[in-house]
Amino acid sequence: MDPETKHPTDAVQPDRSALHDLHALGQSVWLDYIRRGILDNGELEEMIRRYDLRGVTSNPSIFEQAIGDSDDYDDAFDALAAGQGGATGAYEALAVEDITRACDLFRGVYDESNGTDGFVSLEVSPELAHDEAGTLDEARRLWKSVGRPNLMIKVPGTDAGLPVIEQLLFEGMNVNITLLFSVANHEQVMEAFLRGLERRIEAGQPLERVASVASFFVSRVDSAIDAQLDKLADAATDDAAKERALGLRGKAAVANAKLAYRRFQEIFSGERWERLAAAGAQVQRPLWASTSTKNPDYRDVIYVEELIGAHTVNTMPLATVEAFADHGVAASRVDQDVDQAVADIAALRELGIDLDQVTDQLQREGVEKFATSFRDLLQSVDAKLARVAQA
Repeated sequence: MDPETKHPTDAVQPDRSALHDLHALGQSVWLDYIRRGILDNGELEEMIRRYDLRGVTSNPSIFEQAIGDSDDYDDAFDALAAGQGGATGAYEALAVEDITRACDLFRGVYDESNGTDGFVSLEVSPELAHDEAGTLDEARRLWKSVGRPNLMIKVPGTDAGLPVIEQLLFEGMNVNITLLFSVANHEQVMEAFLRGLERRIEAGQPLERVASVASFFVSRVDSAIDAQLDKLADAATDDAAKERALGLRGKAAVANAKLAYRRFQEIFSGERWERLAAAGAQVQRPLWASTSTKNPDYRDVIYVEELIGAHTVNTMPLATVEAFADHGVAASRVDQDVDQAVADIAALRELGIDLDQVTDQLQREGVEKFATSFRDLLQSVDAKLARVAQA
């Protein structure tokens, strides 16, 4: 049975910050961080109040740091060492417990938002990113293991992931599609969402509590494009060419995201969408991921401020949450200056920078980075299990 958890904001009225204004503008703040310590000491519950958090996301890198680089889980390893699942089984047991506890903390948000917020994401193994059948099986198993309606299963938006996304949504599971970098891939994901819901209607199944977000990565695009622009500037033979290249630094990521949002607005309108909405469907919200600022020359909250708008989520690491609470400016901007975004992308193309090639490469690298983190995590878990067994 799903526990009825009182929403923490019922108990304490938080000090307001710009984070609280985001929700009024249609954007939900999800924390891109989880570890057992903040569940045990009440810190996550306090952050829900202080920062108006509406959800949590996790990924293999986050769990690698949480389990491998801390002593938060040491007590749990005594019991896990007797299990038969090895490192993979032990990791999954730890992750499922953390995610379940977080789901219970956010259950009040989920209920009061009528199932549109309050979600906690758990990712399938990144080793399965190109394995359709394996991803589907693991997603079903994780959904059943957590057993909470505000769980979101994270599936990469790879070619193998697209049919899984459609099938999971058809079966009524909430899905967070991750590692999206291009507008074209985002469009594929939105199409999979629509097909999944249309199949549910045909099967006579309800749509009201089937939620999904499309996690569109931001800052990594600037990191990749800026590196190319720097090379062009260094190779420039005149000041005008150098200035042209340097003038586009820090523009690609926001422009790319704004074009993705424009496509979102187009797809979630018109007769096809209206039929689903009339049956109770909620939109698949764009979720801005990788929103910490990598370049110290840029404003530390640029990927929050520039992408605020209706029906969006921004998942932020704790440092970005704290920075925006301190000095962020909340105003709708994601649908502003779209013509300039188009012009910026066109200017990059004129310089010979192929954005599609860059975003394809970023997705491949993202899959591999998460897979590497997952393998490192399993090695850490295996080492800790071995130490307990020898004690």
